[in-house]
Amino acid sequence: MRKLRNLFLAAIAVVGFNVTAQAQEVAHINVSELIPLMPESKTAKTELEKLQEKYKKEMETMRTDFDTKLKKYQAEAPTAGDAVNETRGKEMQDMEQRIQLFVQNAQQEMGKKELALSEPILTKAQQAIHKVARAKGYKYVLDSTIGAGVILADGPDLMADVKKELKIN
Repeated sequence: MRKLRNLFLAAIAVVGFNVTAQAQEVAHINVSELIPLMPESKTAKTELEKLQEKYKKEMETMRTDFDTKLKKYQAEAPTAGDAVNETRGKEMQDMEQRIQLFVQNAQQEMGKKELALSEPILTKAQQAIHKVARAKGYKYVLDSTIGAGVILADGPDLMADVKKELKIN
């Protein structure tokens, strides 16, 4: 009976140690909080805002040209002939299509630029997270961003160490 009890206590100790060891292998970090803190993110945001402003100005110029021609054509329509009005109508449709195409292309270019700027930032953050996690002996690091699937994040938070690694204050 005593051997059975000792065996049972040993089994509980092994299971308890195993659970404790596994808990120490897991840490978490809020990646969506980390990324905006990186200086590269601020630079990328500024670059994207400049590009967006450039496209906005081009769009406003196109829209102004369109509106000016439209008003002129509408004012002259009663005195212009049917053939001229038809030609002008087609011209206005073509201008509107060019504007729509410009908007689509600008959106695509903005998306490509955002992706090109964010990839190196994400890579750098991931490398820093890996380095800190390995140095601290963690085998698993969970993203504790809201909605990322982590329900409870009471384990070690690597944010301070990763910020230190990335030299973020």
